[in-house]
Amino acid sequence: MFRLVCIVIGYFLGCFQTAYIIGKKVQKIDIRNHGSGNAGTTNVIRVMGWRVGIITFIGDFLKAVVAVLLCKMFFPDNPAAGLYAGLGTVIGHNWPAFLKFKGGKGIAASLGTLLAFDYRMGFICAGIMIVVLLISRFVSLASIIMSVSIPIFLYVFYKSNIEIIILGSLFTLSAIFRHKDNIRRLLKGQETKLGQRTNTKY
Repeated sequence: MFRLVCIVIGYFLGCFQTAYIIGKKVQKIDIRNHGSGNAGTTNVIRVMGWRVGIITFIGDFLKAVVAVLLCKMFFPDNPAAGLYAGLGTVIGHNWPAFLKFKGGKGIAASLGTLLAFDYRMGFICAGIMIVVLLISRFVSLASIIMSVSIPIFLYVFYKSNIEIIILGSLFTLSAIFRHKDNIRRLLKGQETKLGQRTNTKY
């Protein structure tokens, strides 16, 4: 029962789309109709600039932190509770019921989940993402590699808890699925690098 409760709490918080809310408030636009059509940090940076993008990242990051900490407090005897809450947040962010199930890709929410669940995981995965991003300037590539590392490091820290490792794998699968178009563009050499602005939907 605690698993379902954690997922529902996370999903509800995940449905609050920072990119959509800020887009409506700042430029009176639906961010999902601009740039890549994604309601996430990278697309906000390209369409509305760095300042708004950073605010978007913080909002998406914090909603996952809140979900994880709440469920860890409600279910202190269940170590997987925080990950279930974080997974629910990512699902709510990616497929928000209030916005016809069209959201983001869940990377900021995933990082927020990891930091709130186990700060070691948060710092390691954030570090991996930053290094790949600095080298390649592809946010998508950095996001995918970071996501693939999640179950690997969960195995390192929690090898006796199969449930936690499986949950980590679900974060990876979600990220890969949401980045499938980016993967195609990366393979074709058509992916946009960080810092390139675009106002056209592709």
